[in-house]
Amino acid sequence: MLELRDIKKHYKVGNTVTKALDGVSVAFRQQEFVAILGESGSGKTTLLNVIGGLDQYDSGDMVINGKSTKDFKDKDWDAYRNNSIGFIFQSYNLIGHQGIIDNVELGMTLSGVSKKERRKKAEEALERVGLKEHIHKKPSQLSGGQMQRVAIARALANDPDILLCDEPTGALDSETSTQIMNLIQEVAQDKLVVMVTHNADLAHEYADRTINFADGRVTDDSNPHVEGKKKEPFDLKHTKMTFLTALRLSFNNIRTKKGRTFLTAFASSIGIISIAIVLSLSSGFQKQIDQTQSETLAQFPITISRETTDQDPENFEDQRSNEGTFPDNDEVTAKTSDEDRSQRTNDIDQDFIDYVDDINPALSNNIGYTRLANMNLLREIDGDPELVQFSNGSEDESQAESMMSMMAAQTGVGVSSFPKQLDDSQGNFLEDNYQLLDGSFPEDTNDVVLVVDENNETNINALNNLGFDLEDGDNVSFDDIVGTTVTLAYNDAFYEELPTGNFIPNQDLDEVYDNDDNEEITISGVIRNKESSTMDLLAPGIAYSDALAQKVIDHNQDSDIVQAQEDSDTNVMTSEDIDDTAKDNLLDALGASEIPYSVMIYPNNFDDKEQILDYLDDYNEGKDNEDKIIYSDLAGTMTELTGGIMDAITYVLVAFAGISLVTSMIMIGIITYTSVLERTKEIGVLKALGARKKDITRVFDAETAILGVASGTLGVFIAYLATFPINAVLLNLTDLENVAQLDPMHALTLVIVSTVLTMIGGHIPARMAAKKDAAIALRAE
Repeated sequence: MLELRDIKKHYKVGNTVTKALDGVSVAFRQQEFVAILGESGSGKTTLLNVIGGLDQYDSGDMVINGKSTKDFKDKDWDAYRNNSIGFIFQSYNLIGHQGIIDNVELGMTLSGVSKKERRKKAEEALERVGLKEHIHKKPSQLSGGQMQRVAIARALANDPDILLCDEPTGALDSETSTQIMNLIQEVAQDKLVVMVTHNADLAHEYADRTINFADGRVTDDSNPHVEGKKKEPFDLKHTKMTFLTALRLSFNNIRTKKGRTFLTAFASSIGIISIAIVLSLSSGFQKQIDQTQSETLAQFPITISRETTDQDPENFEDQRSNEGTFPDNDEVTAKTSDEDRSQRTNDIDQDFIDYVDDINPALSNNIGYTRLANMNLLREIDGDPELVQFSNGSEDESQAESMMSMMAAQTGVGVSSFPKQLDDSQGNFLEDNYQLLDGSFPEDTNDVVLVVDENNETNINALNNLGFDLEDGDNVSFDDIVGTTVTLAYNDAFYEELPTGNFIPNQDLDEVYDNDDNEEITISGVIRNKESSTMDLLAPGIAYSDALAQKVIDHNQDSDIVQAQEDSDTNVMTSEDIDDTAKDNLLDALGASEIPYSVMIYPNNFDDKEQILDYLDDYNEGKDNEDKIIYSDLAGTMTELTGGIMDAITYVLVAFAGISLVTSMIMIGIITYTSVLERTKEIGVLKALGARKKDITRVFDAETAILGVASGTLGVFIAYLATFPINAVLLNLTDLENVAQLDPMHALTLVIVSTVLTMIGGHIPARMAAKKDAAIALRAE
């Protein structure tokens, strides 16, 4: 039962505000055909609005099956229209871009009926109105009478309690009108049908109850309702449109405007194309840089040196806080320079060396050490022993040589000691990275090799310091070098103690040379870096194993001169006073300490470096700052520098290209607003069928989502196609292949960005659509 009583309303028609149904009590039976006759369109429209709850009116006291609607909210009216009301409009109000079957299913879609069930009910409703054979047509393919039948089928498909008919035959000829009225009369056998018409003959012929309505008041009721027992209050089932349904509705609309949709998507995709090309080039160039760096910087190790530089920015905060003050006083402030403040001494001890030696060989199988212990070397030349050395420095370049040695110790490149291997089963460092030109690779600790460059050139000082008398450009046969022997004398044979307690090198070289404790060192071969190797670590000249340096230290650390120096605060050779640092350096040179000056960890490949850094960081975990071991990662520093430059360039270019995305977003908003205007009547139909505000918003959000995905996908696809000519041009200009490479993740991200931006741009017009009044929307042309 639907009952209206004591309704005091105001409705707006044009610029005139008129009272409606003042003090009237009207009720309807569940099964009757009521014809409402009105002399003005305003009156009858208002009654339909109130009964249907289409407008945002305060409904006074409308009672539905015993349930008052005084506290109904918008969502309750939406649910009521969907569950209980079926509308038959004078102008049909079918959605043109939807098929007949889709129009009929629409109300059930909002009710949440499953696809299979709503298809079945829709087909039954169309068969009931005689349109089974037209089920796959569009509304534009039907006659006026057939379209009204579709409207009736749509109203019946959701099995409503009440059927509201607004001049259902107003746009039809007499014959078709009779067919439609007979159909409506048939429906009235089991439903309440309320028809508003100006045709009195039609009302009296078909309706079993006629209510006359004039000047906003009920003037006559042919069969007034007799109050009966009220039913239990009914429960409303609230409507809900899923986003998939909204997508389908929007897709069907967009499909009817293919040309405009394509142009809109293409215009919106221009920004995506620009950004995608920038990212493709950036990604491609970065890969080229990374590949080049991995090939050229793979030889650079992670270096831990006793004297190092602390790059922690926190150590310079105080210094930077005073920058740019430009004081006016007449005083000079003495401050430690940034260079001095950054100097740091690593306390490398045996515990740390053991920790490094325990590193996983799968990450780094080669560990190099730089030791400061001198080797006392002699070689017999023309029958007489002479002092020689493994060194690339000339006599007048000792300071420069020291600088080069320090640089080699800190970078791990250009060293004279080849690294040891943690796992011999993974190959041999020299054999893997160097080509043997003559002789053999070292097989014994006392075997050394001569290293030459790709031109078979080596440092002239390295050979002259071994006793060869050569001028710049002289050639030496491999046979003259391979097999050359050098005598290693330990400290006790090399140094003699004077009666004063001082030590000096023994001047009798024959005596030193003939000592039984001496060992023989042999140049076993000549080697050259392989073309395919990325580990060209050894400086041209003599290269020896770390095991030889350790052997020297093992013999010399208990020698007399070392013991005397440890017990003295003066230089035992010159009697000069020395500080602790100078004393430690002197002891290192005499072979007193087996702790190396620096440690060089060579990653097996560029990708393993990060895991090695994590391993070293674990050693510092929980330690005080002064107890931590600071390492240097030259390759990482260079990579970050080049990567930072490329990132900065990418950000700038993306920012410029992103301006077009903002333009696209504004354009999408305009297009969506246009679509709202075009689909105003569809909005009215949806709201009449019970669609909520959020459902209407969702329909237009779905449309912008489709446009966003389409423009993003189109932009990515065009950008991908553009990489082919771009790569061809770059190949001709730079000889670099496949520079422009569109990363799939970048492509997916751009599609998502395009979708989000277009949805943002279209959301405001979508909200405007949701706020449209249903009755006004239905009257829109």
